[in-house]
Parts: sequence; structure tokens; C-alpha cells
Amino acid sequence: MKHLKNLAWALLICALSLSAQSATAVDRTAALRGCFGTYAGAPKMPDGHVDQQKLIAELLDIRANTYHWLFRSKQIEFEDFKAFLPLARQHHIKVWVTLVPPSETLPKGTTPTEADKKDYEHWVLEFARLSASEPNFVAWSIDDFPYNLKFWPPQDMARLTEAVHQINPRLAFVPCCYYRQMTPAFVKNYAPYCDGILFPYRDDSVAPGNLQNAGHVQSEVKALRQRFGKSMPIILDVYATAHSRLGASTPAYVEQVMAQGKPVADGVLVYCHQHQKENPEKYAIIKRLFNRWSREPGKLQSPKQAN
Repeated sequence: MKHLKNLAWALLICALSLSAQSATAVDRTAALRGCFGTYAGAPKMPDGHVDQQKLIAELLDIRANTYHWLFRSKQIEFEDFKAFLPLARQHHIKVWVTLVPPSETLPKGTTPTEADKKDYEHWVLEFARLSASEPNFVAWSIDDFPYNLKFWPPQDMARLTEAVHQINPRLAFVPCCYYRQMTPAFVKNYAPYCDGILFPYRDDSVAPGNLQNAGHVQSEVKALRQRFGKSMPIILDVYATAHSRLGASTPAYVEQVMAQGKPVADGVLVYCHQHQKENPEKYAIIKRLFNRWSREPGKLQSPKQAN
């Protein structure tokens, strides 16, 4: 009898294991690894719409294989995003989208309401539905995610990510998270719902943070790997545009962070997209490095080469 009970438990554990493997059979991390591109800063036309042709032309010129769209819950941005996706697909450019969180959209001291949450969830599910028919739309994110954990407790993220996966199992969730906020408690509570981490480097392992010292890029990425495990993609985010508190970065700093981060990260995105006329030095650096990476074998490859 004891043998039969042990056998029954073994069979049950095996069944649960197979069920869990089936539920996670879709590898959402594959589309994240090897990305290099730009984030936000899309060129605009006088009427407020994104200049789609100019953005595509600049992405092709710098040989980016990924563009990360910043979304502020406006219908005009959603329409522009929908128009951008087929253009990006035509040129083998993968696309992410980030939602701006309540900490950035609501006045200070304002408590988000249930209506605010429903509005965010509405847009997340709209993006999920859109991604189901656009294979190059591979990831969604929330900016400044650790500063908004009261708005998105673990149980809500479990429910929301499950709803997304019901619509499109391959759409990855890659929240924007800062070094100091990725504590053991954060990893325990939120890592199960993340398919990758977008990591903006600010030299936060040495107080105070800054946009001058690139010397701790590798050690911080390696520390995050220890916290999350080797299977979690870490996508480095490089400040080419000024930070609200830490000020501007120099072209030399952008180059150093990109070059030092590339060997240890699973991808590199640059915040924000730089324009050739307005920021010629940074544009040239990004173009030179992306063009070099697109020709190299290994994890940071151009989709045109991979396909």
C-alpha cells in the first residue's frame, strides 16, 4: 500500500511538472536576446503624428534591429503605433512598447484610482491583441516599475500577465527596473511574471548615481544575473538623453556604457532615439557600434542576418 501511495505521488508530481512545462512552453525570452536599438524620441511631424518614414530611415541607417515605443495612453499614439508595426516588420525590426506609469502621469500626491488601473489594463490588453497579429511586436514594459508597486501588486501582475498570455503567449513582459530597487523581495514577488528586465544604468551601486562613470556597468549586470538567475535576460538601457535628476550624458559616456555593456548584457537599447541633425556625435557613435554589432556573430545579431 505504501508503495502504491508513493507511486501515486510520483505520478502526480510528474503530471504537475509536465503541466507546468506545457504552460511555459513558449520561450518569450528568445525575441529579447540580441536586441540593439533605440527607445522613445520618435521624430514628430507638425500635426503631432510620428514621422514614420523618418524614424524607419534612421533605424535602418544605424542598423538597429529593435525600436522601443513610448506610449502615454493617447489614442493618437496608438494609431501611430499600429501604423508603425507593418513598416517595422517589412524591415525586420522588432518592436517593444512601454506604458508610462501613474508616478509620471498623475500629479504628485494623487492616489491612483480603480478607474486608472482599468485604463492601464485596457491598453495592455489592446496591445496584446495587436501583437497577436504582428509577429515583430515582441514585448511590453512599464516605465519606472519599482516606483509603482502599490499600483501593481504581485497578484495583479499575475492576473494581468496571464490575461496577456491568453491572448498572445509569445508577448514578453520586460519592466524597466533600477539597480537599487531590485531587492531580494522584489525578485521573489515579481520575477515570476517577468520575461526580462530593462535595466537603465546609472552607476547606482555607488552612491550617488551619475551619468559620468561607466566603470560599473559590467559588475552591476553580473550582480543582477545573480539576483534573477542566468535564464532572465538583462537588457541594458543607456542614457543618451538627459536624466531629470542626474543631468546630461556625454558622447564619450554613451560609447563607454554601450561598449562595456555589450559583452555582458543580453541586449542594448539607447534612451532616447538620437537624431542626426540635433545630436550628430551621439548618432554617429550609436550608428558605428550598431553597424559593427550587426556584422558580428553571436548573441547581438541583426535580424536580417538571423533570418
